[in-house]
Amino acid sequence: MGRSPLPILRPGQPADADDLARLHVSVWRETYGHLAPQEALHRLDEAYRLPYWRATLADPDQGTGAIVGGPAGRSLGVIAFGRAALPDGTPALEVKHLYVLPSARGTGLGAALLRAGLGRGRALGLSEVFLAVVRENQGARRFYAAMGGTETDGFTDPGPLWRSENIRVRWRLAAAPATAGP
Repeated sequence: MGRSPLPILRPGQPADADDLARLHVSVWRETYGHLAPQEALHRLDEAYRLPYWRATLADPDQGTGAIVGGPAGRSLGVIAFGRAALPDGTPALEVKHLYVLPSARGTGLGAALLRAGLGRGRALGLSEVFLAVVRENQGARRFYAAMGGTETDGFTDPGPLWRSENIRVRWRLAAAPATAGP
């Protein structure tokens, strides 16, 4: 049996907004459908998520954006990020969303997207990347641990749709190796 091909990763573009809104809603409902209140499930639709994706993909700041897994027009996964600060004030890159369609799980796409997000944090000269995960999302928590993330603290996220108990997961980034000068 041959190895599966490496996932296609590309920078998210404004033209991806509709596709990413669909992916976001689909994965969110599949992941949280049994945890979130019915009102949240009812309110979360593509029209609700589309403004977020349009704004994220149009932001010229290299510290805000998305990396998409899959060819144009066929997003299989996405990592979205933005500059933020940890509770202690440390500047960091926050992973806002890391979603992979069920059909693409187990292909290495999620790991490739997370590594790309960590690489973005390094490229920005940041020492940490973090994200929040819903406490009950055991599959994601196991994945983040396997990817070297450390669970650090818990908090209640008031969220726009649902008040959930979350855990912050952090990755300390190694400094980029110094290059020898002339």
